[in-house]
Amino acid sequence: MSRRCALLLALCLSGIAQAQELLGPQGALPVYHEALRERLSFSHGWRDGADPVAWTRAGRAKARELMLPAGGDTTAIPFAPRLLAEQDRGRYIARRIALQINRDSRVQALLLVPKAAGPHPAALLLHDHGARFDIGKEKLVWTWDDPAREAASAAWAARYFSGRLPGEQLAARGYVVLAVDALGWGQRGAAGFGYESQQALAANLFNLGTSWAALIAGDDQRAAQFLAGLPEVDARRIAAVGFSMGAQRAWQLAALSEHIAATIAVNWMGTLEGLMRPGGNQLKGQSAFAMLHPGLARHFDYPDIAALAAPRAMLVYAGGRDPLFPPEAVEPALARLRAVWAAYGAGEQLQTRVWPEAAHEFNAAQQDAAFDWLDARFGVSPAR
Repeated sequence: MSRRCALLLALCLSGIAQAQELLGPQGALPVYHEALRERLSFSHGWRDGADPVAWTRAGRAKARELMLPAGGDTTAIPFAPRLLAEQDRGRYIARRIALQINRDSRVQALLLVPKAAGPHPAALLLHDHGARFDIGKEKLVWTWDDPAREAASAAWAARYFSGRLPGEQLAARGYVVLAVDALGWGQRGAAGFGYESQQALAANLFNLGTSWAALIAGDDQRAAQFLAGLPEVDARRIAAVGFSMGAQRAWQLAALSEHIAATIAVNWMGTLEGLMRPGGNQLKGQSAFAMLHPGLARHFDYPDIAALAAPRAMLVYAGGRDPLFPPEAVEPALARLRAVWAAYGAGEQLQTRVWPEAAHEFNAAQQDAAFDWLDARFGVSPAR
């Protein structure tokens, strides 16, 4: 064989080898994905026997550095809230308001306020992803004078929440409720923005020195600050409540913000090892960008971030039939959470539960159990 032929053959074989380095649908993983995963040391992850107070202090500082948008302290930016419309809903008033959620964005929000004298406990409702962007806050609180969003909200409630929206359930129990669109959803979206658009938005934000996930985390932190400052709210009793991506946002916010006294996180918890496996939902890309903080996995596993909220109250639910979060990812993550709360001597402040027959949903029975738990934490005895 001539030297030229040998060289061409080597190049061809090299090309074949390179083509075989990716596996899974659309080549979502390199064949050496397990080796990459094993190199993750989680430098700020929980280690049994660690001093929990020192671990939390160091971990929270690192998490804020990695997860919040650059640009310094935003707490002094005026919210300048304005009432746009309101509706009487019996025990409570629904308000549509506008507020300055960050330096650059003035947004609409839905606010439910009990008629009884306050101050009241409060809940920040954090919506899911769902690959549906025409509604955000309306996935959790009923809107009005907007037929298209009203219909979409009803469909979402029927699909995931047994036909009832969690924000309305909490308001009926005597909570002030706030729901705000995350960037890309509802009134913060754009005509034509959809599943495939997410990659471009995320890439452009990376090129602008930030990330989609960081902007969402920063806005959630500001929303908690706004809620804590309302005269109707008892700032010592504020909960973050979320389903699916909203659950990830809820435990993420609890880790980053001292305003959150309790967390309800439904159907988003697992270990990175368990979720980053061939066939896993995390590997589909696109939707992951809203929750992807560059470089975070070098320092923390998912339950490590949630555990930075310890020893404050937290409830974490998983569905035994949830295809997005398999048991092999969920169980070790819940065990990690229990280890941190136990290290604080606060195991009673954490509730973890797998509902064997539940899918990816926050059904009526789960809502009742979760909100009863929250009532007990906050000393609420609402008239039913």
